[in-house]
Amino acid sequence: MALLLLATTTSWKVEKHFCMGHLVDMAFFVDAQDCGMDMVSESDSVATIDKKSCCDDEVIAIEGQNDVRPSFNDIDVEQQPFLVAYTYTYLGLFEPIAVQNIPHKQYIPPKIVKDIHLLDDVFLI
Repeated sequence: MALLLLATTTSWKVEKHFCMGHLVDMAFFVDAQDCGMDMVSESDSVATIDKKSCCDDEVIAIEGQNDVRPSFNDIDVEQQPFLVAYTYTYLGLFEPIAVQNIPHKQYIPPKIVKDIHLLDDVFLI
């Protein structure tokens, strides 16, 4: 839905540059690059393009909507519980994780009175 709103409110411009009937360059939102084949005549240090040029430019411009405003009057009674539940669930995603209590973190092991390895004659090799 957001992409549809973005596509309808954005102004679009497509510019095509043809040279001798063949498409040379196509540009979206910016000017198409010239092929450099325009007939230029120098007169009085002012460059002018001759009338019989081999190049042609085609511009397609689509104006977007500028008067899009949200309307909160269109929300029905059936939609309100859904919006409340959706908002509550969405905001619940960002709650901090509770700190877990580790019960044996403060545990102190008993003192070693005798070396059990030597008493039982058990050795790791």
